Amino acid sequence: MPLRFGLFGTGPWATATQGPAIVAHPDAELVGVWGRDPGKAAVLAEATGSRAYADIDDLLGDVDAVAVALPPDVQPEIAERAAKAGRHLLLDKPLALTVEAADRVVAAVDAAGVASVVFFTARFQDNVTAALRELAAVGGWQGGRVAHLASIFQPGNPYGASPWRRTYGGLWDVGPHALSQVLPVLGPVAEVSAVEGPRSTTNLVLRHESGAVSTVTLSVDAPPAAVLRDITFFGERGVREVPRGEGAVLVAFGQAIDLLIAEVAGARHDVGVHFGREVVGVLAAAERAREVGKTVKL
Repeated sequence: MPLRFGLFGTGPWATATQGPAIVAHPDAELVGVWGRDPGKAAVLAEATGSRAYADIDDLLGDVDAVAVALPPDVQPEIAERAAKAGRHLLLDKPLALTVEAADRVVAAVDAAGVASVVFFTARFQDNVTAALRELAAVGGWQGGRVAHLASIFQPGNPYGASPWRRTYGGLWDVGPHALSQVLPVLGPVAEVSAVEGPRSTTNLVLRHESGAVSTVTLSVDAPPAAVLRDITFFGERGVREVPRGEGAVLVAFGQAIDLLIAEVAGARHDVGVHFGREVVGVLAAAERAREVGKTVKL
């Protein structure tokens, strides 16, 4: 039988990616949609051939799993509630905006024994995952350099109107994408320094437990001519770049569904809520370091 999903959220990500990807997946079924705006939920439900739900618990009662496309200050409550109801979780990044909220989700997942996947987009694109796997296996990396500069506040960008992105900026929006590729290669972070630059650009220096040091530059308000995504590692094996992700985002989300289904069947992976919480921990420490102007230990 297909894994029955409830979709929480009605914004651009839910309508363009999560909803269509669940509908297209041969081993998944979109049962219903819940949103903070009932009108938008009705529109998305009609477009996906599902049902709009007015009550969260009613939708949880009719599904096996939830896919969440809500802001990261809203997602943890839904995720925790769903896990306590025994529902598997396909969540968005960042998992939460505080370590405390992320910890509650992790505790709920562990207590219920449900499966979880956090959708760090590039980690579900085959060329990126293959490169990261090879880099981690080779080892000997002394550090890395990351620049993830987006420009989402240009006319016509569907994410530019997002209140949480305007408030929390590149650190919390594109930061998870960057960390999801740095941590598998260089390992856990021990301490963070952060400096804010022009146009709310955040510049991080991460000292990893392995002794490696990486630098990460993040922005969602870069000049359009300065948009950049670059991840480079250096060490005993020379210099290696991680390729840009290839393939449609819908395909990547379909692979996230595959991974969740595999975990339900007993497989293990490294992009669940525990990894999501690790990323939140680094981001929260970076936010604190930026505020106080000092290095913060994790």
